[in-house]
Amino acid sequence: MNPAGNPVSVPRPASSTGLFKRLRMGRENLLSVWSDDEYRNQLFDFKIMNQQYVVCNSPETVRKVFLEEHDNYDRKSPQMRHALEPLLGDGLFASDGEVWKERRKYCAPAFENELLPGYFDTMVFSANELVEQWKSQSQNNDVDMLNEMARLTARIIGRSIFGDSTSDEEATQVVQGFTDYQHHVEQLDLADSLGLPFLRLLRNPLRTYKTRLSAERVHKVIDDIIERSSALDEEKFSLISMFLTGKTGTSVKDHACPLSKTAARNEAIVMFMAGHETTANSLAWCWYLLDKYPEAMEKVQQEVDEVLAGRLPTLEDIEKLYYTRAVFEEAMRLYPPVPLLSRQARHASKIQGISVEADAIILVVPWLLHRHEKYWKNPDAFQPERFLPGAAKPDKFTYIPFSVGHRVCLGKRFGLVEGITCLAVIARAFTPKLKGGREVDIECRLTLRPQDGLPMNLISRS
Repeated sequence: MNPAGNPVSVPRPASSTGLFKRLRMGRENLLSVWSDDEYRNQLFDFKIMNQQYVVCNSPETVRKVFLEEHDNYDRKSPQMRHALEPLLGDGLFASDGEVWKERRKYCAPAFENELLPGYFDTMVFSANELVEQWKSQSQNNDVDMLNEMARLTARIIGRSIFGDSTSDEEATQVVQGFTDYQHHVEQLDLADSLGLPFLRLLRNPLRTYKTRLSAERVHKVIDDIIERSSALDEEKFSLISMFLTGKTGTSVKDHACPLSKTAARNEAIVMFMAGHETTANSLAWCWYLLDKYPEAMEKVQQEVDEVLAGRLPTLEDIEKLYYTRAVFEEAMRLYPPVPLLSRQARHASKIQGISVEADAIILVVPWLLHRHEKYWKNPDAFQPERFLPGAAKPDKFTYIPFSVGHRVCLGKRFGLVEGITCLAVIARAFTPKLKGGREVDIECRLTLRPQDGLPMNLISRS
């Protein structure tokens, strides 16, 4: 299914392009450093000055690093730690070792299946709320779909984390804060990339200041919400109530003690970022793909019409939306929410014959794995049929939009249900069309999104 050609990708440098030229390219887009060879190789390493890099690009090597030898490869890379710590502190996504183990155990009950129906109600309400807002704006059907999906997922995760008291203004401030932070944070820090710590003295002080200021703005909003939430006596479970009281809201035993307010804020920001930014980007890519391939949009809307019969979805309906789910999963294959995962070796080791130095940077690149010529037929093509029932399932260490192994995303099921639900509720009412003449490009920073937004026109189906 590709009469319109393959969807947007990134230009690839020639195999002969030197490492330092690739580094310069990578400061603009982290995906532009990989040549055709890297989409075929299964394991390779290289060294830049003092720093060894090992790229694991096969299910066997990913399994070894993320599962079998996790204790040696549990640390985030220095680049990732320094990029995330101003915003997330010691939050789950940035921490490692005992802190990570304790926090993950603490956060896990919030994603028990018995809580999903409550989250699902929030998803449906929020998605339908957005649809009704669009319907009321009859004079202007032009929207930035990336921004609209960010607003929607911010509402969903904001209400799930903080309860119903979170305002749209607060959610918008956090969304803008994340956007500003990604814009200012250094993508390829030379001190970390080259293994030369003294180069940190040469960092751009203005950029560092703007990065810190963006983080502080997010912290201020979250701190205000936490103060307000701690003063309320709400019976409805929310993530922040669990962090502040230790009550899990499930059959899982309550925690012995609550988190400190700083720790609660850090974990709330992790959950907000993971639940808003990544899902919003994936939904935006879905709308881009469904516009590019109208026959796929027709299949989604036909399925939605047949399963829902004019009503809003129930949780049971989501299991029946096979093609809609396949579109969402294929979008995450082509445009993985977090396109590069990095770890740092604690000790010297070996991976399939390659000697790994202590402190080596291990890269697992979903962007490469998901387009690897050995593991996918027509890897650059949009083919939702790959994920339909009856199709051969990809190896779980080859398809990793939510990571994999010990650090697999706790909200994996939440995010999948959220994506399918939002697609169904919106496709039931509208057919979004890309504005004429608009070329879509890829922006890769901490996450993967359409560059400069996604301007679309909403065509009503009523």
